[in-house]
Amino acid sequence: MGMQDVAAAMERVKSVLERRPDKGLHDDAQATATWKGGTRIVASHANGTQMATDMPVEFGGTGDQISPGWLFRAGIASCAATTIAMKAAERGIELTTLEVKANSRTDTRGFLRMEQVEGGFVNPGPCDFRLTVRIGANAPAEQLRTLVNEGLGCAPITTAVAQSNPVAIDVEIA
Repeated sequence: MGMQDVAAAMERVKSVLERRPDKGLHDDAQATATWKGGTRIVASHANGTQMATDMPVEFGGTGDQISPGWLFRAGIASCAATTIAMKAAERGIELTTLEVKANSRTDTRGFLRMEQVEGGFVNPGPCDFRLTVRIGANAPAEQLRTLVNEGLGCAPITTAVAQSNPVAIDVEIA
């Protein structure tokens, strides 16, 4: 699908949602993660797509698959790049380059539920998070910076991380 097709599709959806805002809220595609032994997990989409994860050897995994943390960063980077590209299409900006790198730093002690010297547990989540966007297009630099910021402002995964929404948990005993 070309960028003009993307822009046209976005305009069609926007037109429908302006008439029927209630159609905007929907359930997202469920991701199902199934344990396969050790630290190997297979995440599945309803369309049949599967992605295996495993932990590094240091944590008892095989290290031959991506880790869940990397998959998280890949999702954020991919979501950010997608929304930036869609905003570019919407504005008629022809991208020549778009690359988003997601980096984070995590204190492994949190993953092991270790206590801090000062007391309390170390946070297991990333303590630093950075997106680096490399972009090139037929537009001035300031317009590209605005495009990136607007794209990131519409990126569901990036926004979820920035807003730190609570997670509801249901436990079903098999």
